[in-house]
Amino acid sequence: MSAGTVGAAGSVPVLAGVLCAGAAAWMLAGGDQLSRRARLLPVGGATVVPIGPARGERLLIAVRVRAARWREWSGVGVGALVALLGGSVVPLVLGAVSVPLVRKWLRSRDQERARGTRAADVVALCGVTVGELRAGAQPGQALGAALRRTASGADGLGAVEAGVLAAAAFGGDVVGALREASRQPGAEGLAGMAACWRVSVDGGAGLAAGLDRLEGALRAERDRQESLRAQLAGARSTAVVLALLPLVGLVIGTGLGADPLAVLLHTPVGWGCLVAGAVLEALGMLWCRRIVRAGER
Repeated sequence: MSAGTVGAAGSVPVLAGVLCAGAAAWMLAGGDQLSRRARLLPVGGATVVPIGPARGERLLIAVRVRAARWREWSGVGVGALVALLGGSVVPLVLGAVSVPLVRKWLRSRDQERARGTRAADVVALCGVTVGELRAGAQPGQALGAALRRTASGADGLGAVEAGVLAAAAFGGDVVGALREASRQPGAEGLAGMAACWRVSVDGGAGLAAGLDRLEGALRAERDRQESLRAQLAGARSTAVVLALLPLVGLVIGTGLGADPLAVLLHTPVGWGCLVAGAVLEALGMLWCRRIVRAGER
């Protein structure tokens, strides 16, 4: 076998390790995040109206579902590649085990994204309702118009839009509908809106003034949470980098000709190191996650 052939064969594991590290970093960093929707479309150069969610929202949901499925099973693909290079079935088994874990992580992240979307919709709903009221609209009409302009599909207030709209349009229990909607994660601000609505109906207080103050309070709370999230971004990035260091070590070892995959996958000492490394890696990630969650609380 010529030196060129040996060099090419040695470079294959290095390239595979780089690809695996890149795929893992891309997954952890959320590289497939898509724009939720096209938010506003200028009309006539003076006003803006939301793009209808019917076709665009369905297309976005379909793309997001396919991307999520691809990412759920990406661990199996990476495991198959490493199993092929290392001549062992262990990486493939580990890749299959990672599927439910990745699925749980993706669902948790989607729920967090939906929570943020609902919180932003509640702030926008208060602001638009105040504008409609000060323009002379009746409370029910103002709330209905504001909901139609701010609800952003299934991830936002679109899931509860019908009930609140019906109550506002036909003189139903608007307070009850708002309180029912506030039970969804991220929509807690609607409970404050329901309180403002009840005070204005029972006591004759100005609804616009109450909603204006509520919008300011919700916006300040949202800004505080975003500031905290930005401050914790460094800790999250550090955790991701530390989690990828073992892969970098494998790539360096392969490049130096040590063949770490053969040691890890075909020797008892390598199996022990692999198990111990996996346990320490999981404990380290859980520890970093606990630190970040404590900071958020």
